[in-house]
Amino acid sequence: MLVPLVYEELHRVAGAYLRRERPGHTLQSTALVHEAYLRLVDQRHANWQNRAHFYGVAAQLMRRILVDHARMRQAGKRGSGELMLSLNEDIVRGRERDVEVLALDDALKDFAEIDPQQSRIVELRYFAGLNIEETAKALGISPATVKREWNTAKAWLYNQLNRKVKP
Repeated sequence: MLVPLVYEELHRVAGAYLRRERPGHTLQSTALVHEAYLRLVDQRHANWQNRAHFYGVAAQLMRRILVDHARMRQAGKRGSGELMLSLNEDIVRGRERDVEVLALDDALKDFAEIDPQQSRIVELRYFAGLNIEETAKALGISPATVKREWNTAKAWLYNQLNRKVKP
């Protein structure tokens, strides 16, 4: 049956995402997989080109779920109007991590307007965990092009994130 194989791979991708998140993240990998699966199933007219395309879309959905989660956390913190005192350094690091996730999402949106292909390479390599060859196959380009554009994309994102995260 195909579902257990897909589920296992989606769980691996979700685990990779959440390892990059703040310690004690309230969203668990199983919940992330289930939410992404529901959104994938809702894509009635999807025309999956290949395995890499499917996992690329799944990774993009997981990224959106995590960004939405971070935005809700940030909105809740701003809207309460209460004075918050932090006694736990992990909480402070968690807030910083939410800001980093949102900054990365903003940078990727900006990057997609400048260079959609390089932005897609970042999503497939970083978020979906695809290797060079799988990314090339998913995008219909050569592995050499993926390598070259991956390096350029990493440099651009590094500069953007340093500009946005650090004053």
